[in-house]
Amino acid sequence: MKVAIAGAGKVGTYIADDLLKAGHQVLLIEKEPAVVERLRLELPADYHLSDACEISELHEAGLADVDVMVAATGEDQVNLVVSLLAKQEFAVPRVVARVNHPKNQWLFNETWGVDVSVSTPHLLTALVEEAVSVGSLVQLLHFEGGEARLVEVTLAEFCPCGGKPLAELEIPRDATIVAVVRDGHVVVPRGDTTLEKGDEVLALVTPDSEAALKALLIGS
Repeated sequence: MKVAIAGAGKVGTYIADDLLKAGHQVLLIEKEPAVVERLRLELPADYHLSDACEISELHEAGLADVDVMVAATGEDQVNLVVSLLAKQEFAVPRVVARVNHPKNQWLFNETWGVDVSVSTPHLLTALVEEAVSVGSLVQLLHFEGGEARLVEVTLAEFCPCGGKPLAELEIPRDATIVAVVRDGHVVVPRGDTTLEKGDEVLALVTPDSEAALKALLIGS
């Protein structure tokens, strides 16, 4: 997989390093010559010295050939412009954008070409809630501009779904249970899988199906 990353700061370089170790091809787009010169000695990535907000520079960098665009700069306005150009001008299949300021989260949607947005403060809040909440549905991540969400719930003792096989539950059509974590182990859900007290249930939902799944797993 070929991944382009706009912004070679700490976030961008950590992402690049992980992807390179996983065997992916990485293109780092950075406008500061000194940064690129230093990184060439540390990361065996491809580099393009340019402003990622310039269409001509993105053409020169070969953005039309990448599978994923990551807008990882420290400026939200830059990440939005990069995301929009990647999606509309180059039809990049997957665009992931970093949200620096939580109040700007609402802008990072499909209108700006963003498939997945990552806001560190929101993610940390969700992880804290996930760690301490039982019987509450916690949103972990948003995909496709918020039209798909990864949610988690730790089942309480008297949850309405307890002891029932998944095949017998009326799971909403636009919702899917993707994993069950039980006693530190991941259980791949099947039709005969039963849900138990203390299970951490991970599900993909849409805005329309979230309430119905919440009622099924938690109750009204």
